[in-house]
Amino acid sequence: MDHQAVEHDVLVIGAGGAGLRAAIEAAAAGASVGLVCKSLLGKAHTVMAEGGVAAALANVDDRDDWRVHFADTMRGGQYVNNWRMAELHAREAPARVRELEAWGALFDRTPDGRILQRNFGGHRYPRLAHVGDRTGLEMIRTLQDHGVHQGMDVHMECTILTLLTDGGRVAGAFGYDRERGRFRLFRARAVVLATGGIGRAYRITSNSWEYTGDGHALAYDAGAELQDMEFVQFHPTGMVWPPSVRGILVTEGVRGEGGVLRNSEGRRFMFDDIPENYRAQTAASEEEGWRYTQGDRDARRPPELLTRDHVARCILREVREGRGSPHGGVYLDIAWIRERLPGAAEHIRRKLPSMYHQFKELAGIDITTTPMEVGPTTHYIMGGIRVDGDSQMSTLPGLFAAGECAAGLHGANRLGGNSLSDLLVFGKRAGEHAAAWAGAHPPAPIGPDQVEAAARRALEPFDRAGSGDAESPYRLQQELQGMMQDEVGIVRTEGQMRRALEGLAALRRRAARVAVEGHREYNPGWHAALDLANLFTVSEAVARSALEREESRGGHFRDDRPEKTAEGATFNVVVRRGADGGMEVIRRPVAPMPQELQEVIDANA
Repeated sequence: MDHQAVEHDVLVIGAGGAGLRAAIEAAAAGASVGLVCKSLLGKAHTVMAEGGVAAALANVDDRDDWRVHFADTMRGGQYVNNWRMAELHAREAPARVRELEAWGALFDRTPDGRILQRNFGGHRYPRLAHVGDRTGLEMIRTLQDHGVHQGMDVHMECTILTLLTDGGRVAGAFGYDRERGRFRLFRARAVVLATGGIGRAYRITSNSWEYTGDGHALAYDAGAELQDMEFVQFHPTGMVWPPSVRGILVTEGVRGEGGVLRNSEGRRFMFDDIPENYRAQTAASEEEGWRYTQGDRDARRPPELLTRDHVARCILREVREGRGSPHGGVYLDIAWIRERLPGAAEHIRRKLPSMYHQFKELAGIDITTTPMEVGPTTHYIMGGIRVDGDSQMSTLPGLFAAGECAAGLHGANRLGGNSLSDLLVFGKRAGEHAAAWAGAHPPAPIGPDQVEAAARRALEPFDRAGSGDAESPYRLQQELQGMMQDEVGIVRTEGQMRRALEGLAALRRRAARVAVEGHREYNPGWHAALDLANLFTVSEAVARSALEREESRGGHFRDDRPEKTAEGATFNVVVRRGADGGMEVIRRPVAPMPQELQEVIDANA
């Protein structure tokens, strides 16, 4: 098949925060770098991250340090985290934020000129460095501006279809450009996957169209292991009205600035259910919660700033028990602070400019006077490619992963803001170690049969055009999303997950008849057809992993097994391709934590 071939020492797939940071570091090490992005450069989903970057800078509260951040991350992840990644993340995040500042990021400031930090769910102290509620956009702008001077080739609007291997190591990748449909062959000594999440496997999601599980599926198909795929995070607050914007994120920063959750009766229901392990850190009254958001060091945080999994389930409970808002959510009220704060309207517009304009333009609501209707939305997956904590290399030699498509750091539940510092810390490490790997290993040969087979598979939907039993890729994706939302959503049971697996098998059989009309240029139907295989892979991995974990922990809640078990903290669920081509599920023991880190957790309980 005709294709364009290019060669790089390091190929980075994904141009969000993790991919850009990896490319910068690899290029700085002297490697020839290629950067592939599914969309246009600058439109990565990282720009939608609003609340801030979690790093123990201690600019607002000098009691904060890496030890407290480490303990918070492990507690939030319910101790199935990769403790080495959690340690490195907590130690290195401050340096990565200061580095970003040195490269030109314009953070909000304290009165004495230091980087301002805000409260966020699960964090003991104000820890999120932010730029209003547009932090991700500022991060991408800064990384791009810095990265263009490092010397790298950018391949925009290009989708990778398969990783190419030789002798048990990665050798490159094969894909196509989305505009013309021409095939691309990328030869590379090392590959970094930074493709983000799987949100488009669900009907209601805050994720952009690119999030179809590409990196997870590419790694799995190439022979790498996936881990913790049962842990899907449903952000408590997405827009619920109007229907055209259902699921769009409402940043946790609203609650960090004093926003409260109320049901249809006007009651702050989050006070009804506070987990025992957070009770000592949670405000006992509305007055104390307000003082916390205003910087009172002696006050405890409001219950709206508990971990996302808990808040999402509390919202779902209110809706199911008939105390929800008219459109199936609850009310997030920041307007109430007008009662206590002079100039509150201007304060809200200054602190939350994107939220103010988002609701004004999309829902016709002024959040300075009117509560928002919000509800849980599929937001993030803690699971991903199993990697080494120090180098970020997967179980396939030469293949690295960073950001949301890599597992380990967040355990069973990610704390807000840890995602952006994750991108910086482990994007840097992945790029550094990928460049070192590339320098130590010669290029691997790529057999023409691999390339031809990949091209043939990509073109099969055209061969079925006009067939009487042809299936629409859009219909299949819609049915998949509905099934995952209903059967493997916020609350799960064994019966639901088994129905999901049966449904997935049926959808896969129908997918063998997917057909598209026309030609390869400007053909979104073809793009949708090619995304289906990845969506099936990650959906099956989520369902099988969730079935294997017979307890509730973090983002994985089973209505038929609602309690945590002691055994559950001792293993990670891993999926890999079996010898027969089917998905194999195994349990891998959680690595024992060094005594000095256990003492850090005990000291910050």
